[in-house]
Amino acid sequence: MWDPQQYALFASHRGRPFADLLAHVGAEHPRLVVDLGCGDGPLTLTLADRWPGARVVGLDSSPQMLAAARALDTDGRVEWVQVAAEDWDPADLGQPVDVLVTNAALQWVPGHLDLLPRWVDALADGGWFAMQVPSNFDAPSHRLMREAAARHTRADDLRPVLDRARAVADPVDYLGALAALGLDADVWQTTYEHVLDPAGVQASPVLEWVRGTGLRPALDVLTDDAERDAFLADYTAALDAAYPRQPWGVVLGFTRTFAVGHRRVDG
Repeated sequence: MWDPQQYALFASHRGRPFADLLAHVGAEHPRLVVDLGCGDGPLTLTLADRWPGARVVGLDSSPQMLAAARALDTDGRVEWVQVAAEDWDPADLGQPVDVLVTNAALQWVPGHLDLLPRWVDALADGGWFAMQVPSNFDAPSHRLMREAAARHTRADDLRPVLDRARAVADPVDYLGALAALGLDADVWQTTYEHVLDPAGVQASPVLEWVRGTGLRPALDVLTDDAERDAFLADYTAALDAAYPRQPWGVVLGFTRTFAVGHRRVDG
């Protein structure tokens, strides 16, 4: 289960890649803007701010996240729809999509490269597809998580849920996929050096970060308190050694892959 409050602890850091992604989308007056994997809503609402004349739709599989999004959207500017990315049929919208954004969501969708043709086919002439996924599977935050899982008595149950993040492809694969679908494609990577908890109020800031995202599947498996506590104690000790506190905070290096495709209108 997703916890909107936990996810929002680092909202400013998590929002930076979204803004960087949208800076490469040149749509001026879109009629329909879709956020696939909208989460708890604040970033989706910035789409309504940027394009106030557009119909904006936020899609997510988590009822908890959508409840938070609806509570935040007090003016009802966005249509919030519960659906899994792999099950979503763009035809349900009833019109072509001018901007399709998916931010930090497709890492949870194995085989999402195979879904790109369906989504790109839904774009209007001149439409834009923009995606961003974490590319930090080999970073200490995730490597140490897998190592702690391998030492745990529930290793066989933890391994498959933590390996799911391998769904993220290499940048060149996203470039090739979008270009093969006829889009003008721009793909790049950025590594953010996030300074977490400069005030020193969190015992283990990187643990709090991953609690809201990558660690969630493991915690869903470990429903027994003793099993969960043993795992967290082992993992936290390794995390704190890998990400020591500096006088200015705890630095979390985080690499992300961005891909933007534009359906050019010829003539």
